This record gives sequence, structure tokens and C-alpha cells, in this order.
Amino acid sequence: MSPEKYIKNYIGGALVPAKSGAYLDNITPATGEVYSYLPDSDGEDAEAAIAAAAKAAAEWSHAEPRTRFRLLMRIADIIEQNLEVFARAEATDSGKPVTMARTVDIPRSQSNFRFFATAALQFSSESHHMPGTAINYTLRQPVGVVGCISPWNLPLYLFTWKIAPALAMGNTVVAKPSELTPMTAFLLSKACMEAGLPAGVLNIVHGLGPKAGQAIVAHPVVKAISFTGGTETGRHIAATAAPMFKKLSLELGGKNPNIIFADCDFDEMMVQTLRSSFSNSGQICLCGSRILVERPIYERFRDELVKRTQFLKVGPPMAEGSDLGALVSEAHRDKVESYLQLAEVEGGKILCGGSRVELPGEHAGGYYLRPAVIEGLAAECRANQEEIFGPVVSIAPFDTEAEALQLANGTAYGLSATVWTQDISRAQRMAEALQAGIVWINCWMLRDLRTPFGGVKNSGMGREGGQEALRFFTEPKNICIKYG
Repeated sequence: MSPEKYIKNYIGGALVPAKSGAYLDNITPATGEVYSYLPDSDGEDAEAAIAAAAKAAAEWSHAEPRTRFRLLMRIADIIEQNLEVFARAEATDSGKPVTMARTVDIPRSQSNFRFFATAALQFSSESHHMPGTAINYTLRQPVGVVGCISPWNLPLYLFTWKIAPALAMGNTVVAKPSELTPMTAFLLSKACMEAGLPAGVLNIVHGLGPKAGQAIVAHPVVKAISFTGGTETGRHIAATAAPMFKKLSLELGGKNPNIIFADCDFDEMMVQTLRSSFSNSGQICLCGSRILVERPIYERFRDELVKRTQFLKVGPPMAEGSDLGALVSEAHRDKVESYLQLAEVEGGKILCGGSRVELPGEHAGGYYLRPAVIEGLAAECRANQEEIFGPVVSIAPFDTEAEALQLANGTAYGLSATVWTQDISRAQRMAEALQAGIVWINCWMLRDLRTPFGGVKNSGMGREGGQEALRFFTEPKNICIKYG
């Protein structure tokens, strides 16, 4: 198994070009150069994929759960056996360090298949007894054809996070990966073919959101949409899908607070705060981009964070010593830089970073940026309210628990929050009052696949993960049997 210069769609069990024959450039962020091409798919390609999924739906939905289990586990095995191929493809496509792709993205991708393949075998429904009269039970049936649309920041990780539970519960899937990072989705197509997944059960359509993605969302045969991406795109998807009464799961943006109290374990907090600030160059929806520090330790924290941030190495994705790779695209780098400029206009001081990194040789055209720490921003300014999605954090002091809570909840987002304190009562109070779908206490990004995942407010609707995902991809039907 290996990447190819010309990526193809995976429709009806075959690898095919877009019907128009048109291709889009696939640029590697490490060099800024085109290294492959992906199909510029449109409504015709989406229609073909949906037709293939609809044709396969009856047989797949009635397949023995053990059959689905074996096939999904086989796909996981193939990903695991080709870990290095997938990891290098992910690093090339996204600009992230290959070490991250090798230890996080690809292992998690195969774990998604294993977890949901197994979870589906354990999935049970409810029953309700009406003594002497009737027994009711809930029958959970597949939704049918579902659409899964994933982003560029954790390409295969989040792609499989949607596809695996949908397939495990007997749905057929039409999926669209980001046009910025299509290669590992293409490799997944090959893995599915090698595993013997029946034709049409999974279909992968490459291309642009307004053309290929919108066609999937708007098609009446597609009964549910699972989307991860920006809030504005999520709003557009909801506007299309809601009047058609489709099921929706939208995992959108975040502006997550990291709340640090003076009684924290300072050393552990620093290690994890550096991770939560700059992992994947800050291009993770769960990164803590607003750091709030209790005043007694604020100066110590600020100085230590700046020092550690300056030690981070920005370099080529394939270099084993790179802590941060390239940002995903030139346009995204420009966006992040525009927020750095805005922050200074709004009164912030950039304590370190924020400048481009000029690498020699073939990497001279890559999209590299030094991680930045900003101080002095007002809570209401745009740089503290809008999602930057890059290696940029702001820091600010607070004096009381109430003030920390007010600052933490003071945005339109509510995806995650992190609290650092040794006071368990305070931790519990904060966790209950924080407007977030996920709260980490004395840790960050510690994930159990059984738990619900998602946010509140403008961070989305619905939940992924564990039983929540299995429920989303099924329709409950009440069966009432009278015997009295």
C-alpha cells in the first residue's frame, strides 16, 4: 500500500476519478509545493456515491453483527500493519510532525475501528414492563445512508471517528474528507478494498465543500449528517439539513479556557499546558487558547511559559526532532498572522513568537510559524473571542474563583475547559459551572472512547463517542406486545 500522485474517489467498491475528469492541486505544507492531485468532485459524483450506498444498505443493515465486526477489525489490522505508510502520508499532507502522526493520529484511527466494532456487539436496548398487560422494548435500527464530513487538522483520526460507528451499526456511508488533507482517506479506501468490505458500504468522495460536501448534505436519500469543522460551515449545514429533518451531529469551533489556580502541581501543569497550547501547532479544537492564571503565580507562570515556548523547535514534518511542523496551508498561515496583528492593535503584547520560520532548501516555501504567547488582551477583544486555530495563546491573571469563571464562560463557544487545582471542592464547583461539553481537571486530552464528546453554545450540537455515537447512527423504534 502506498500513496499515489492521482488520488481517486472510492465509489461502489472501486477507485474512480471524478466524472468531470477535473483535479485539484494537493499541496504539502512542508514545502508549499504540489505533490499530488485529488478529484474535483461535484454533484454527479456525490449522486453516484449515494446511489451505491443506497444499493448496499439493505444487505449491510441485515448483516450479522459478527460479520460487520470482523470486517471492521480487519480494516483496523491493515491500518496498523501499514502504520508508517499512513503516518508519513499524514505528515506530508497536513504538515504535522511525523512523530505525532505515528504516535497519535494513526494509532487512534485504527483504535476507532476496533472500539466501535466491539461496542456494537455489546450495544443493548431498553425494555419496559407493564405488569400483567404488555412488554415494551426498543428496537434500534440503522438510519440508512449517512453523510460523514471531516476536517483537516486530524484527518484520518476524525474521519474514522465518524465512519466506524456508522458502519458498525449497519449504516452505509458517503464520506468527504477535507480537500486539504485527502491522502490518508485515499489509503483508507485501499484498506477497505483489501479487507473485503462489500461494495458501496463505504464511499469516499473527494473535493470542495460547496460542491461535493453540499451535494451530500442536501441529498434527500442521506438521512443523517455528522460534521466536524468551523462554526460558520456548521451553521450552513444546519440551514440545509434541518428543514429536511435530517439527524445532525455538529462538532464545531472552540475558544477553550485553561484555568490555573495557585495551588496546582506547577511542574505537571506546565508540561500539560505547553501541550494544550501548541500540539499540532494549535490546530486542535480542544487546545487551550485562553490561559487564565491566579495572580499569585501569574508572573512565574508567564516567564516559564515564554521560556518553554521559545525552546520548541519548529521544523520539517519528517524531522524526528520537530516539535511543531508547518501550518496546513498558506491561507491558514495568513489568517493566523492576521490575528497576531489584530492582537497588537487591540493592545496585546506578543511576548514571544509569531514570526515566520525560514527553513533552508526544499522547505523554504513551507508554512512555518513560531508559537506565540500574548499578554494584555482585554477579555472582550476579537483575538480573545474568535477561534484562531493556530500556535497562539493569550494569558491573563485573575483574582477570584468567580472572576475566573466569568472569564472562562465569556465567549460564544463552549467546547472544553481545563482546571488546574489541588482543591477537589473547587474543582467540582468549577466543573459544574463551566459552560463546556468537556472539562479536564489536572490533565488535558486524556480521552476515554466510551465518553460523550461535543460542545455547547456555538461549539456545536449533539455528541460523538461511545454510546452517544451508536445512538446517533440508529433510530429507536418502540415495540409493544400485549399479553394480558
